[in-house]
Amino acid sequence: ALLDAREQQPVHTTFAEILYSGRDPFSRKVVIDKGTLQSIRAGQPVIDDTGVIGQVTRSFPMLAEVTLVTDKEQTTPVQVVRNGLRGVLYGDGAALDLRFMAANADLQEGDLLATSGVDGVYPPGLPVAKIERIERRADSGFARIYCLPLAQVTAARYVLVLAPIGSAASMRSAAAASAAASAASVKKNADAKPKAPAASEPKPAARREGRTP
Repeated sequence: ALLDAREQQPVHTTFAEILYSGRDPFSRKVVIDKGTLQSIRAGQPVIDDTGVIGQVTRSFPMLAEVTLVTDKEQTTPVQVVRNGLRGVLYGDGAALDLRFMAANADLQEGDLLATSGVDGVYPPGLPVAKIERIERRADSGFARIYCLPLAQVTAARYVLVLAPIGSAASMRSAAAASAAASAASVKKNADAKPKAPAASEPKPAARREGRTP
């Protein structure tokens, strides 16, 4: 499944294995077996085959620290897949909250949330969470929205580290994808273009009979 997720990404990806969880009981972090020697840098998104795990926050030669989306210091800009409504997910240590959304916002339990890409960290369209419960109170202008992460944030063993947005590798991958799409479009148009009919050979001029005086 992770191989399929890798093929669907428009940017360069690196396979990594989660070695262990962070020792701080008040944070949600894991350590992976790739680091600066494999060009892993802070800020790179990390996903599994079902959604966003988090992002790299520290990198060492052979290891890197990944802060999970459920960490209390993590925020993730998202949008509702159903209608494009934007918001920000906040980690609460175990799950996620979609905060500062108006009480009358067009949100439903079961709505899927994906990255919006406005933060410059995550590319747009990565699955992040599902709305589990919505509480609307008459004395508050904001709804309380509880969400569950789609990724196996506490159970994943293997993950993909995505190239940062705007990196050389990311731009090359995007350029290659664009070039391939353009080539396919040109070929399609060329195949669909009607061929000109073959030119017919000119008929010989009629012989004119001269009159005898």
